[in-house]
Amino acid sequence: MRLGLTIDLDTCVGCNACAVACKQWNSSGTTGPLTDLRAYGRDPGGVWFNRIRNFEVGDYPDNKTVHFPMSCLHCEDAHCVSVCPTGATWKRPEDGVVLVDQDKCMGCNYCAWACPYGARELDPASGTMKKCTLCIDRIYDENLPEEERQPACVLTCPTKARLFGDFDDPESEVSRITRQRTAEADNGALLPGLGYTPTNRYLAPRAGVKVKVYGGED
Repeated sequence: MRLGLTIDLDTCVGCNACAVACKQWNSSGTTGPLTDLRAYGRDPGGVWFNRIRNFEVGDYPDNKTVHFPMSCLHCEDAHCVSVCPTGATWKRPEDGVVLVDQDKCMGCNYCAWACPYGARELDPASGTMKKCTLCIDRIYDENLPEEERQPACVLTCPTKARLFGDFDDPESEVSRITRQRTAEADNGALLPGLGYTPTNRYLAPRAGVKVKVYGGED
């Protein structure tokens, strides 16, 4: 198995529901509390596994705002694993999910420097590195109904811009839609020239497709 996400940039509206659901679910469990900094101040901050980047593409009147969710891509050739001096960062052989052992992490930041996607954050409270776990404690929880054994971000997305599945299964939903919507050369991989072979895939915005924003026009 090779578990990961497909994210459709045409249908993501930048509502941040995925980021909030991720923060809520992962504030307990495998990584412990996710620190909030100055939560009620003028410059709040904290640790997030999923952040939404926003940018404009195209020229007026054919421009559009693209909302780009960014989290760990669970790379096949994960350099964050190879640079970790304590073995805290590791990749599960059975499903390809990259995790951080909080008991082994010493907060040296080597993995963050090795990650070209900015997908890791050092928690100032624990002094350890935190990152997306693909909700590992949820997707294998047999006490949950089968349809709920998905990452929190996928379950909460109001536009179904996020899909979860096995990329090693050519007939899975993530494999089929990625084949349909991406070029064979990069297959939706982010920065493929780096050779990290990220598992997560992005479906690029299509020409002429407008993203509908809440309260706005097409």
